[in-house]
Amino acid sequence: MSTEPPPGSEPPHGSGPPPTPPGDQPPPPGGNPYSGGPYGGDPHGGGSPYGGGNPYGGGNPYGGGGDPYGGGGPYGGGGPYGGGPYPGDPLAGMPPLADSGRRTLARIIDLILVGIVVGLLTWAFQVNEYAMNTNRVEVGRSIGQSVIGVVLYMAYDTLMIARTGQTLGKKWLGMRVANLSDGSNPSATTALGRAAVLWIPFWFCCACIWLAVAGGWSYFDRPYKQGLHDKAAKTVVVSTG
Repeated sequence: MSTEPPPGSEPPHGSGPPPTPPGDQPPPPGGNPYSGGPYGGDPHGGGSPYGGGNPYGGGNPYGGGGDPYGGGGPYGGGGPYGGGPYPGDPLAGMPPLADSGRRTLARIIDLILVGIVVGLLTWAFQVNEYAMNTNRVEVGRSIGQSVIGVVLYMAYDTLMIARTGQTLGKKWLGMRVANLSDGSNPSATTALGRAAVLWIPFWFCCACIWLAVAGGWSYFDRPYKQGLHDKAAKTVVVSTG
C-alpha cells in the first residue's frame, strides 16, 4: 500500500522544509548579504560607494589626493595661506611697494625744492610769514603765503604725478605713484585730489603735524603701505628700480 499523500494534499507536518513566507526574498547565495554595497563596494566599511577610496578613511572622496579642492593651499594654490599672492590682489604683476623711509626722504626733497620757490615768491610779494623788529619776533600766519604755498605744492604734485607718476624726489629715489586698481599713472583728477588731501590741511591747519600723520600712515598701513592721501585717491607708491 502506498504511503505517499494523494496529489494536491499538504505533506505531513515536519516532513519537509518550511515554505517561504509571502513577501520575503531568499538570501543571495554565498556570503553575507551586507558584504557589498549596491555598486560593488562596502557601504559602511572601507570602500566608496562610487568606486573610489574610503570616503571617511583618509582619502579624497572624489578620487584625488591632498587638498579636496585640487590645490596646494586651502583655496587652490597661491592663496593667502598657500605661499602666493592674495586672490584678486590688485598688486599682482606690479613692482614691489616702495619703502616708507625712502618715501619720507623723497617728500623732504620735494618740500625743499618747492619751499625755495615759495620763499622767493613770498619775498617778492612781501607776504612774509615772520615779521621781526629789534625788540621782538612777531609770528603770524600769513594768508597770502599760505595761498601761494598750497597753490604751488598742489600744482607741482598734480602736474608731475599725472604726467609720469613721479615728483623729482620720487624720480631720484626710484619710485612712482600708481593707481591701485591697475598700476597706471593717476589721472589729473586723481592726482589733484591726492595733492589736496595732503597740502590743504598742511598750509591752513596743522602744518608739519598733518604731513607727519598723512605720510607716516604708510609705515603702519597693510597691505598696501598707503598714506592717508593715497587712501583718498586709491593709489600706491611702487619701486621703479
